[in-house]
Amino acid sequence: MVRCRRYMQGKNLLRAKNKRLKIYIAGPYTASSKREILMNVNNAIDVGIRVWEKGHYPYIPHLTHFVKARPEFKLLWKDFIEWNRPWIDCCDALLYLRKSKGADIEKEYAQSKEKMIFKSLKEIPTVLRY
Repeated sequence: MVRCRRYMQGKNLLRAKNKRLKIYIAGPYTASSKREILMNVNNAIDVGIRVWEKGHYPYIPHLTHFVKARPEFKLLWKDFIEWNRPWIDCCDALLYLRKSKGADIEKEYAQSKEKMIFKSLKEIPTVLRY
């Protein structure tokens, strides 16, 4: 089991305003075409960059896509969930981009761990990095 240092619990946004948060990016990955999957991956990366620009540390589970892309390694849908779930434990918050089977599972898990849930980039406070 992954053990992570926890800086906060619950939805105490007042304490979060001056703290750099580790934020898990939860959004759609699966799609009906390879092109759409890559669009979902790129969207998550773009959002992760915006989270970084707001002064926080993004975790982008969609990057697991590039592990799956290796021909010698096979990942099933359930493997993506298992691979990334421990990182939710390490994060202070989750940014929920939009509804999908996986993102809903991740959001529900984060809520069970009393993580802050952001539903838009606007909700995430900007903090100084240095």
